[in-house]
Amino acid sequence: MEEQVKTTGINEQEEYVINMGPQHPSTHGVLRLVVSLKGEIVKNVEPHVGYIHRGIEKMCESITYPQIIHLTDRMDYLSAHINNEAVCLNVEKALEIEIPDRVKVIRTIMAELTRIQSHQLFWATFGMDLGGLTCFFYGLRDRERILDIWEETCGSRMIVSYSCPGGLMYDIHPNFQKRVKDFIKYFRKTLPEYDQLLTGNVIFRERTMGIGKLSLEDAVSFGVTGPVGRAAGFSCDVRKYEPYSAYDRVKFNEVLFTEGDTYHRYLVRMEEMRESMNIIDQLIDNIPEGQYAVKMKPVIKLPEGEYYQRVETARGELGVYIVSDGNKNPFRIKFRSPNFVNLAALNMMSKGFKIADLVAISGSLDLIIPDIDR
Repeated sequence: MEEQVKTTGINEQEEYVINMGPQHPSTHGVLRLVVSLKGEIVKNVEPHVGYIHRGIEKMCESITYPQIIHLTDRMDYLSAHINNEAVCLNVEKALEIEIPDRVKVIRTIMAELTRIQSHQLFWATFGMDLGGLTCFFYGLRDRERILDIWEETCGSRMIVSYSCPGGLMYDIHPNFQKRVKDFIKYFRKTLPEYDQLLTGNVIFRERTMGIGKLSLEDAVSFGVTGPVGRAAGFSCDVRKYEPYSAYDRVKFNEVLFTEGDTYHRYLVRMEEMRESMNIIDQLIDNIPEGQYAVKMKPVIKLPEGEYYQRVETARGELGVYIVSDGNKNPFRIKFRSPNFVNLAALNMMSKGFKIADLVAISGSLDLIIPDIDR
């Protein structure tokens, strides 16, 4: 045995550095993780980003405000509607425009459908990452119902671009309310299947409980938000602290845990789907009558100044910061991306765990790489 070790040059005390990605089934996009290992134990994780960087923030300086909305679709594409809404809210705030109640309610319903379909895809891919291929089929099966609703009303299935400064591109389809209510009725009965298949699965729980812990103090220090922050006890839901659209007229619970591990990051999203359905239930039969948009000037120019708007996407706080010099395009625009901030905590969460755990930990962050590579 000693001869074998000498011959092969294997040294158990030596630290090995391997690449995980940039093209890897468990990195959820074009992300490269440079992982330092001693045996199977992770000693350091260094994320390398930028492989699909498109210069979105720089592009925004040369296009108009309505055009910017279409670029935000291409960041966190699973939170496309919420990203669109963030830019619209910021522009409307700068222009001191009061949008109709009908718009506020429809935007909120669309945002919560966005959150549900995003968490459905998280559940589907997270289960598959850990060996449960069936999850992928179940998750996509149910997500299709939301995409079909969007296709009928928005004309698009994922990159919706439905909101615009002053309101919505067009009114909801006559079938919208019925189809949304049918979906909620269906999904309330179907969601328990997710728990039967994965949440209570012994193997799944062994691979996620106590793995990749993040403390409340570290979550606050890193600025981690969304389900990742709330799993560690960080109360950070923008919908609660700075209500926008129709969130001030609905009752819902902010889902919080204190364990901060991979399993509870998963549980937050499971419970958030239920809370999103509760929000939609309160609004779907109470959509006010009225206009779906206010009349805007053909060319939108913001007054000189600085404007900031934050919203709660499916992955946490998205901030939109605009510096205007009074022209039809911003002097500078900056997006505060939840995915970029959440990724920063990956190294600390992964140290001391096995490389197989790194797959579970990174999957529990639910990263969307184009939101990092803006």
